[in-house]
Amino acid sequence: MTSFGFGRDLVDSAEGAYLVLRDGRRILDLTGGVGVLNHGHNHPRIVAARQRFAERRRMEVHKTYFSPYLAALGHNLAQLLPGDLSMSFLPNSGAEAVEGAVKLAYKYHGGRRGTILRADCGFHGKLLGSGGLTGQPHFNFPTIPGIVPFTYGDLDSVRSAIEQHPGDVYALIVEPFSASTIQWCDEDFLRGVRDLCDRHDIVLIFDEIYTGWGKTGSLFYFMRYPDLIPDVLTTSKSFGGGKSSISAFVARKPVFRRAYDNLTDALLQSTSTTYYGMGEECVTAIEAINIVVEDDYPARARALERVLEPALNRLAKEHPEAVGRVAGAGALWGVHIDGGPKILDLVARLAPAGMARDPRFKAKLVTCAVINALYRDHDIFTYYTLNGLNPLVIGPSLVTEPADAQRAVDALDEVLGQGLTRLVTRFVAQKVGSLW
Repeated sequence: MTSFGFGRDLVDSAEGAYLVLRDGRRILDLTGGVGVLNHGHNHPRIVAARQRFAERRRMEVHKTYFSPYLAALGHNLAQLLPGDLSMSFLPNSGAEAVEGAVKLAYKYHGGRRGTILRADCGFHGKLLGSGGLTGQPHFNFPTIPGIVPFTYGDLDSVRSAIEQHPGDVYALIVEPFSASTIQWCDEDFLRGVRDLCDRHDIVLIFDEIYTGWGKTGSLFYFMRYPDLIPDVLTTSKSFGGGKSSISAFVARKPVFRRAYDNLTDALLQSTSTTYYGMGEECVTAIEAINIVVEDDYPARARALERVLEPALNRLAKEHPEAVGRVAGAGALWGVHIDGGPKILDLVARLAPAGMARDPRFKAKLVTCAVINALYRDHDIFTYYTLNGLNPLVIGPSLVTEPADAQRAVDALDEVLGQGLTRLVTRFVAQKVGSLW
């Protein structure tokens, strides 16, 4: 909580793209809640919808009764998603949605296949199953069997993995846009994977938990490519409007019917939980989707992209000693702080053993120093991805004004102009030393 140097600050209130601290400082929040806050903090329409539900004492939990809220949310998802992606299941978290999608794919094949493919850089959660499907380094917990990696964006790698497990692959899961590494699959790869999955009867799962609901400039990233449809789509984070912990995995009707459409198997799917009324969660998600559509959040993301893309690329050219790569789409951008002053070698030797063993320690430290300066000197809140390649992320909520995005890039320009050695020296002196 203190790794950025301000983890002990107390937030008094939050609205839109801003936090107000106890000391009265207004902080521009460009984290977007790590994907949760496309609608910003405390969107008035979402707050009002939840208040109405509570004031009218609507029934919250009982799956035996028909839920008009659950039905309406499922209907709206089916209307917005392409093709026959129409059968929705509503767990609580993104990791649960991933595991539900995988479980659906395994059941689709009746348990006769035992291999699932995932990308080498994929991030799909931290539960036992979803953690095994996460390709980035982590502690080796037990997980589901049969997980085989492929190289992200490399169609030959996928083809080779399928050939090495003939007739045994039941699912392939991939993030069309990898938010933890800020890279994405091109159209040829995604269409090629779709073709391979059709040819070998493999259930194709697109994980858009982070990138859904307008974040990258289209409703979901894959929807920028017409007629490209996965067998299952997962979503969460901003699906709950920043107020509700709700997720979904949405399946094509033939996949659902083959897996679960009978009395014996109907309760095997992952959402047969006692807490499945989820009235307030569904009401919140319904209103969150309404806002996305009515306020055209994909267009808002593209407006932010028109500011961020040229400004960040210009910044990278002006600070080549500090910035290695800039990449992104819509309102989700990563700045890889790749420069490494000599002081980092000394700090790595002095760091506690646990930190020093982290191969990304130096990159994390210098990025933390930049984040700290943006926060302390400019009242701008950013973060770096804890998973993957640890870029500094500028991922504003979609209620953020383009002028605020420009102000943030100008501030980053000023911070990098101080030099990384000075930033790291200041950060270590102020904060890191106190942790040792």
